[in-house]
Parts: sequence; C-alpha cells; structure tokens
Amino acid sequence: MAEAKEKLVSRSRKVAFMGVFSGSGGPETETFYRMTKFTDMSKSSNPAEYSRQYVDEDGEVTDVTGYSPEISYAFDMYENNAVHKDIIDITDNEKMGDDAVRNIIVVDFTRPVEEGENQYYAKKRPYAVIPDSEGDSNDAYTYSGTFRNKGKQIEIKVETKDDWKTCTEVSAGVGG
Repeated sequence: MAEAKEKLVSRSRKVAFMGVFSGSGGPETETFYRMTKFTDMSKSSNPAEYSRQYVDEDGEVTDVTGYSPEISYAFDMYENNAVHKDIIDITDNEKMGDDAVRNIIVVDFTRPVEEGENQYYAKKRPYAVIPDSEGDSNDAYTYSGTFRNKGKQIEIKVETKDDWKTCTEVSAGVGG
C-alpha cells in the first residue's frame, strides 16, 4: 500500500465561529457565525507546569498539570457583521462576568465526519471576551483583545446549510 503524500494545511482550513445571542422578551437563540475579517486569531495553550528535581537524578523533570488556553484576536471593523457587532457591544458597554462570555467553535476542515455529508469535527469552548485596544490603524477602524478560557473544551460535529456562513452543532461530546 502506498503512503499518503504529506500536504501542507493552510490557515483557512481551521475556521472559528462565535455564538451570538438574539431574541428579546423570550428565549434567546445562539447562532454560530463565521468569524470573518479577523487579522489575528492565534491560540496559546498556556500550560500549567509542575517542575522538580529528584535527588537521585541529574536534571529537572516537568509535567503538564493543566491548560488555560487563550486566543488573541484583532479585526478590521465591518458594518453588518454580527460577530464584530457583538464584540464591539461587549467592549463599548464594558460588559463583565457572564455578559462577556461567548462560545467559540473551531471547525477543522481537515477532519470530515466519514458518516456525515458536509459535516466536520470541531472543538467548542466558552471564552471570556477580554477587550484590549481599538482604533490602532489609520487605514481601518480596528479592535483587538483576547478570548480567555472560561470552561471545558468538547469535541463536536458540525454542519452548515448556508455554505459555512454559520454552523450548527450536530452532536456534542464525541471524543477528545
């Protein structure tokens, strides 16, 4: 059997979607919109480490004891963009606590679901939206900040009905 050829994965093959809530006076609906027009969306794992040196060994050993992931973000502000509008609302109105927490799904387009047509595996996690700066450019109005870990990550399956402008969760907790 021939070995599969290695193939470089472009950045656009792992795409983020943010849950934006809508509805007033009744139950809110969370819609996961594709996070478009972002100029930065880089993830840091931020592992917690336990390092020690045992008396019978010459060097130090380290174990990872936890993670506190965060995603740095920056975007050029666009009108009529639901994700931008939501983050700007959090920033401008100085929302705190649960009012500044959003679910983010990162879809891995390199991992299709074999038994599902137009379905992919994804990671979903709640993040606190931590605004940092705005207006740093003369070319476009920009916003930047960090999404910081606010809960457990789960692996899910997602699909779309609108060419990946939004995504919908098919099943939760499918693995690690």
